[in-house]
Amino acid sequence: MGRRPMHKPEEIVAKLRQAEVLIAGGKSVADAVRAIGVSEATYHRWRAEYGGLKLDAVKRLKELERENARLQKAVSDLTLEKIILKEAASGNY
Repeated sequence: MGRRPMHKPEEIVAKLRQAEVLIAGGKSVADAVRAIGVSEATYHRWRAEYGGLKLDAVKRLKELERENARLQKAVSDLTLEKIILKEAASGNY
C-alpha cells in the first residue's frame, strides 16, 4: 500500500465545501467523493470532524488539540514525578 497524503485542515475544509457543492448540484455522495479524490469513509470522517466549521475555526481547533496534548503530557510527567518522590520519601525504593 502507498503512503496516504496528509491533508492540511485548510485543504480538508476546501474539499468538503467542494463536495457539498457537487452534492447540492445533484451528484451522489460516491461521485462527489471520487471527484475530490478521497474515499467515502474519509469524507464521512472529515464531515464529522470538520463539518460546518469555517477555516479560522479549524485552525483554532487544531491549535487547541496541540495545546491539550502538551498539557496532558505535562500532567502525566508531574504525576509520575510525584509518585517517585512519594516512594522515595517513604523509603520504598
